Amino acid sequence: MMWTPLFLKTDKMNVLVLGAGEVGERRASRFIQAGAEVIVTGGKISDNLQKLGAIAKPINEIEILVEWADLVVLASGDGEMNNKVANLAGEKLLNRADAPLEGNVIVPTTFSIADAQISIFTGGKSPLMARMLRKKIQSIITTEDILKIELQDYSRTKLKECIANQKLRRDYLYQISNDSEINKCLQENNLEKARGLVNSFIKKLNDSDLKINKSNHISESQDEFYKSQNSNNKGSMNQNSKNIGEDSF
Repeated sequence: MMWTPLFLKTDKMNVLVLGAGEVGERRASRFIQAGAEVIVTGGKISDNLQKLGAIAKPINEIEILVEWADLVVLASGDGEMNNKVANLAGEKLLNRADAPLEGNVIVPTTFSIADAQISIFTGGKSPLMARMLRKKIQSIITTEDILKIELQDYSRTKLKECIANQKLRRDYLYQISNDSEINKCLQENNLEKARGLVNSFIKKLNDSDLKINKSNHISESQDEFYKSQNSNNKGSMNQNSKNIGEDSF
């Protein structure tokens, strides 16, 4: 499967949506909410889309509209028209709702919980299963998980102020993530108290740890984290999955 998951910044991007039906409206709405300038052609747009800021243009301007667009979305029920516009788009970013694998951009089933965004793509095999998997994942994400994201962001910012070594920061982030007292605060929805404990943790760090780059330093807590992850994944399909790093610690 020659696809790789990415998040695309669409703020102020020009997006052309061909088709104003249910799928076209969903795609247009999604890009508008992500900050894009959206034009819809090939059908009458709904009042809801107009209120969101979508602009309707006649189909006879299609060549000009394609030239204007950074991303072209084909969501029309007219296969011949879809193919025509796909040819006009050339090497532009192209999403085809009618034939996803024939474009170069996939719009996967996606959901957000606070700042966590999760997308699922089955390689075009089963949109239904993508939606079912989405619901299954949604059901297991807890408020504590979301608070952990907030606390890790806070902790990373604080650690970057005093520790230059990325591997050392990662080690401390694992320790914070596995700290039972901090986790208890998060279970009780007490993010402020958890932040206070993080501040205390950072203050207690040995001065030598703050000044010396320990590129090979791995704590027992991180080692235990890896062991627990491997143990939890035994016998499940997760043990065959690939974990790709989001960004630097």
